[in-house]
Amino acid sequence: MSRSRWIRALATLSSLLVISGLAVSCGNDSGAADQRSITVWSLENVSGRLETTRAILQKFTADTGIQVKLVGVDEPQLPQLVMAAAAAGKLPDVIGAVPLAAVQQMSSNGLLNPDVAKQVVGDLGENTFNAQALQLTRNGDQQLAVPSDGWTQLLFYRKDLFAAAGLAEPTTYDAIQQAAQTLNKGGVEGISLATDPSDPFTQQSFEHLALANGCQLVGSDGKVALDSPACQNTFRFYGDLATKYSAAGTQTVDSTRATYFAGKSAMVVWSSFLLDELAGLREDALPSCEQCAKDKGWLARNTGVVTAVQGPDGKAPAQFGEVGSWAVTKTAKADAARQFIEYMMDQGYEQWFGMAAEGKFPVRRGTAAEPDVFEKAWDKADIGVDTRKPLASIYSAPVINELRDGLGKMQRWGITEGQGALVGATLGELPVPKAISALASGQVTADEAAQQATADVTSIQDSLG
Repeated sequence: MSRSRWIRALATLSSLLVISGLAVSCGNDSGAADQRSITVWSLENVSGRLETTRAILQKFTADTGIQVKLVGVDEPQLPQLVMAAAAAGKLPDVIGAVPLAAVQQMSSNGLLNPDVAKQVVGDLGENTFNAQALQLTRNGDQQLAVPSDGWTQLLFYRKDLFAAAGLAEPTTYDAIQQAAQTLNKGGVEGISLATDPSDPFTQQSFEHLALANGCQLVGSDGKVALDSPACQNTFRFYGDLATKYSAAGTQTVDSTRATYFAGKSAMVVWSSFLLDELAGLREDALPSCEQCAKDKGWLARNTGVVTAVQGPDGKAPAQFGEVGSWAVTKTAKADAARQFIEYMMDQGYEQWFGMAAEGKFPVRRGTAAEPDVFEKAWDKADIGVDTRKPLASIYSAPVINELRDGLGKMQRWGITEGQGALVGATLGELPVPKAISALASGQVTADEAAQQATADVTSIQDSLG
């Protein structure tokens, strides 16, 4: 979201703070003067996850005496709600499941208390956290927020089709290209790739492959670098896959999944949230392939998972991912907020990531006394919505290990370069998905798409000042 839109949010969206139905209370809010009562916003706002969070908070209150008012917030509304609350002097004490770009935006607007975040990490033990998650939630030596859990973008592929064709695992650009070309026949698309110009999912899919090729949003000089040779090659690679080996027309987050689930695609780029759906554990998103009619788990057993990919211009395998964090606001009751987050990252941690283990990989491996206790708990966690099964009963140990270890290979455009505000703005304006859509529809060439994206992102960067 651009700075001008943040400013408009201050003037027009204060009323969103009192939208009926947003608040879900847990305990009693005794007022601003009561240091034993805090307000927590959570982006984990679907009913089942709110219920799980409420259960954790009841135990927290029983143990500490600190009352918590829990408020479920929709992620797209977060920037407006934060700015409106700041203008009204009514910021919550803590916000949970905050994505990386939002952490950076809040920091750039002076809305965070990084001292509390630093203290929490220190109290729990910095060496118990995933180093990459800590790096992505910092600005220099300042710990902006406490990383809680993450999900990653993955390449899913049909192991049976690859084996029958004698194809190598699709871990490189060349292997992906060869597989897409070889398997694009008989009513099966070589790959399903997002091209929707209005969805951040398209940018996430592109960024996943861009990072693999060393393509960055900004260069070391801080200037937009989407027209670099590495990025031009990424646009060319993505465009070739989308136009030659993927289904015609605009491809969305839903259509790419549906095509793969129908057995009509040999590969799909999707997030780790696909893992439970792939296993037939969610009734409104079931695999529909011919073999799946009699066996809901068939597609999961015949699907391979690639975490990090490497392109010809990339120095090492890389992948896109997201880290959700606990953010402490500048007006928070610091001691109560600290106690709350430390509880959520310790006594309540298994319940927290266990409510959606397929998309909440723990970034804290364990404690000083039990260094891998949380990793082991995640390995055994149940996944699913309408039906729940242990992750380990569906996917093999090597796959689970690869998924967990993927957090260490996770990268993000602009975050560690101090360009978090720009990243957030691009996710509001979506210049990269628009360029990809134009490329996939034949309106521009790969080089023109790279130039278009560069110009549009540069304009956004200039508007940020």
